[in-house]
Amino acid sequence: MIFNRNDKCWCGSGLKYKKCHMEFDERLKSLKQEGYKVPTRKMIKTPEQIEGIRKSAKINSGLLDLIEENIKEGMSTEEINTLAHEYTVARGGIPADLNYEGFPKSICTSINDEVCHGIPSKDRILKNGDIINVDATTNLNGYFSDASRMFEIGVVSEEAGKLVEVTKECLYKGIEAIKPWKSSLGDVAAAVQEHAESNGYSVVREFGGHGVGLAIHEEPFVYHFGKRGTGMILVPGMIFTIEPMVNGGNRKIFIDKENGWTVFTADGSLSAQWEHTILVTEDGVEIISK
Repeated sequence: MIFNRNDKCWCGSGLKYKKCHMEFDERLKSLKQEGYKVPTRKMIKTPEQIEGIRKSAKINSGLLDLIEENIKEGMSTEEINTLAHEYTVARGGIPADLNYEGFPKSICTSINDEVCHGIPSKDRILKNGDIINVDATTNLNGYFSDASRMFEIGVVSEEAGKLVEVTKECLYKGIEAIKPWKSSLGDVAAAVQEHAESNGYSVVREFGGHGVGLAIHEEPFVYHFGKRGTGMILVPGMIFTIEPMVNGGNRKIFIDKENGWTVFTADGSLSAQWEHTILVTEDGVEIISK
């Protein structure tokens, strides 16, 4: 849709187009003419949408804080799921994972060699030395936020502790690579991959980050491997996750045939993941949920 200078801006701010996103759109058009891949208007969140996503993220981050305070040896992953579910519902939110494409629980709990999409169970008991990723997505009034954290149970091995720490560093290397109007998704991907591989680890390639906010998964797809200077230019108003999955061994994986969800490392090595929801701002980034 084409907007005239004095039309109300498409972003819903109530301002005239010339006072709001006209210069923004012209800048995108210029970059596109230069051969860069640019985001669609649908990928740019409006101020109202950003505020809704922030409110959703407050619940999402809060439930991960609650889990961090309570997770311990001897606890079942079903107990973790119950904590998250009850916390979310009590605050008016909906656990977005529950029944998403048939997923049976409100969060994902992935332990040791489980890469992602582990299904909580009353029979899965946390043991001393385990590392576990808890991945949560919250829907509040149609606005979505997404984050995951690693937790170390009791005393973990040096190998496990290093993998958890380096994976978190990979996430922040990706975040640091975001320079509004200057960097691309390829810069984020390369920063993650370079740090993981320089530490002797591998990056899972079948899964990645994604746009989020008005649905669980939106465009663009966010790779965690790639070349600098490639992919979509990152501009203010984009919201997406960065969520590297890093394996202690090689990057090969397989999906559990029985439940159709849980992803494992093919060689049985440990795997770790950290995830934040990121808003690109005029001068950098805002971590929306972590």
